[in-house]
Formats: sequence, structure tokens, C-alpha cells
Amino acid sequence: MPTSEPQTRRARSLMERHPRQLIVPVALLLSTLLLLLGLSLPLMDAQTGILWTRWKSSYSVWAGVVALWHSGEYALAAVVFFFSIAFPLAKLLALAVLWLVRLGEHQRETILRWLELLGKWSMLDVFAVAILIVLVKLGPLANIQPRVGVYYFTAAIVASMLTTMYVTHIAHTHHH
Repeated sequence: MPTSEPQTRRARSLMERHPRQLIVPVALLLSTLLLLLGLSLPLMDAQTGILWTRWKSSYSVWAGVVALWHSGEYALAAVVFFFSIAFPLAKLLALAVLWLVRLGEHQRETILRWLELLGKWSMLDVFAVAILIVLVKLGPLANIQPRVGVYYFTAAIVASMLTTMYVTHIAHTHHH
């Protein structure tokens, strides 16, 4: 009897344990694509007409973080960057690791607990707060119109949450 058999059985990837679950790689790819589009496409148009001078700007998440940084709002820029850009990308990377990499059950459970803990800090909440900050700063002086990036970003959040729930379910499913 080969001595590596128990080790191999313990260190299988979720993809190896569930080879017919093609929805996971598709969901990971879709979530990543939606997130990248949501981060780069304009979220909103802001238009104002103060003292007969009219201006119109479009803002994406990334452009908003850069604008906050350049205006000296470093803490706010860091919060929006972390929760709206870094965390969602890290979450998708962790899901890909869970799916593709051979992990022991303890390692897999550690990553799942980490994802569950961080998932409670919804990026949607921080995103909404960031939008509210912009609206409050502009107040009645500007007309804000949502753009396509809002919908892609929201879809990315939902897709990522559903993918996380599904991968967690698969990870806890007994295998033969």
C-alpha cells in the first residue's frame, strides 16, 4: 500500500473533488470580469452649474479613489480603495485558491472562516457610503446621474457573494 495515499486524499483541490462543477470557474471568471468593468466604467455623471459655469464629470471607482487621494482625503481614499478594490480582488483570489489549489482540510477551513469573517464587512455598504459622501459634498449644487459602472459593480458584488456561498457549500459537501 503506498504511503502517500492518505496524504493525497487529504490534499485534493475542490476542483479535483468536484470535477463536474463547471459553474465555479465560470462564476469566478464572470465575477472577476464584472468587478473589473465595475471598477473602471463610470459610476455616475456629476453636472453642476454654479455661477453660470457648467461642468460635467464622470467618475469610476478607480477615478474616485484617485480624485480623493489628490484632494488630500487620504483616509477616505484608503477606505474606499481597500473595501471597493483590494478586498473584492483578494476575495476572488482566495476563492480561486480554494477551487484550484490542493489544500488540507484545516487550510481550506481557515480560508473559508477568513472569507466568512470578511464577508460580513460588505463592500456594498462601503460603496454606498462612498456614493453618499460624494452626494453630500455636492448636495443640491449638482445633478448626479448613475452610469453603467454602478450596475456592473453591483452585479460583481452579487456574483461574488453567490460564488462564495456556492464554493463554501461545495467545500462542506462530503465527497467519495
